[in-house]
Amino acid sequence: MSRVGIRDVATHAGVGIGTVSNYLNHPERVSPETAGRIAAAIDTLGFVPSQAGRQLRSGTSRVIGYLAPDISNPYFTEIAESVEQGASTRNVSVFFADSHRSRSREDAYLSVFEEHRVLGLLVSSHEPIEDRLAQVRRRGTPSVLVGQQAHHPEQPSISVDDLSGGRQAAAHLIDVGRRRLAFVGGPLTIAQVAARLTGASAAVSGSGAGLEIIDTADRTVHSGQEVGRALLERTPERRPDAVLAVNDLVALGLMQALVHGGVRVPEDVAIVGYDDNEFAEASLIPLTSVRSRHEEFGPTMIDLLFESIAGEFSGQVHRTFEPALVVRASTTAGPGALPRQ
Repeated sequence: MSRVGIRDVATHAGVGIGTVSNYLNHPERVSPETAGRIAAAIDTLGFVPSQAGRQLRSGTSRVIGYLAPDISNPYFTEIAESVEQGASTRNVSVFFADSHRSRSREDAYLSVFEEHRVLGLLVSSHEPIEDRLAQVRRRGTPSVLVGQQAHHPEQPSISVDDLSGGRQAAAHLIDVGRRRLAFVGGPLTIAQVAARLTGASAAVSGSGAGLEIIDTADRTVHSGQEVGRALLERTPERRPDAVLAVNDLVALGLMQALVHGGVRVPEDVAIVGYDDNEFAEASLIPLTSVRSRHEEFGPTMIDLLFESIAGEFSGQVHRTFEPALVVRASTTAGPGALPRQ
């Protein structure tokens, strides 16, 4: 069955193609009697206006793109939800894309977004991507870099203070009396991961505690389980008595492996996650986690993007969110502990 076009509507209504176009794009130019005939023709024929055609004529759309590195991670899913809520207040729609941490997929999706003439882009990547965004910007599509601070003066960005987050998590573990800390997660070449480790190291320095670094290839539940199983092979004296995981997925996987292996959490090993995703509080042992305030990301990202679209920036603009530690049952308060909420 062929698709109904604007010419079919015009013929059925007994008007010219230009009149149907005015009805769709400038209804004030069409008389009520003619508008009624066109509306009846559209209803009878089942005509669907072409948004793509409108975009080609105007050069833009009412759509923005959000490119995430792993939408299966609840952290990025929750950001996507807040982006959609923020976009709805601007009467725009959002196209979501998942690069699966692949640079080639990132490039392909950026090209697709450009071809569809989106208003702007929200881009989160674990790879250096500013040069690619600069190319897109020069061709007329502004963007906001999400999750890291941009270096280019014309690139708006938004991030969490991961130095502070890592410092808060390690300081809490020291406060509750833990001395054999481990930082679990990687790759350490990722800027956000490195910042969390640097913050944790700063908290440990001079405290009398130690910090072991256990790198991982990625940041999944499976990676946490693998580390947990490896720790079970150590004697209790050689295991860390506290773990700061790079995110909640790693923390939950590690907790699962340790508990199944007979290790008590938090009595034997206290565990802190990062991001405070929806599963942290719902875990069998509720997880202490560093909350990144991702629910506030969406509206701020949208505001930054539309300010960029309007050309309202003079100099680099970056927004930094201060994370907050949320203490739950996976850590235990010892003498002299400092409660955090």
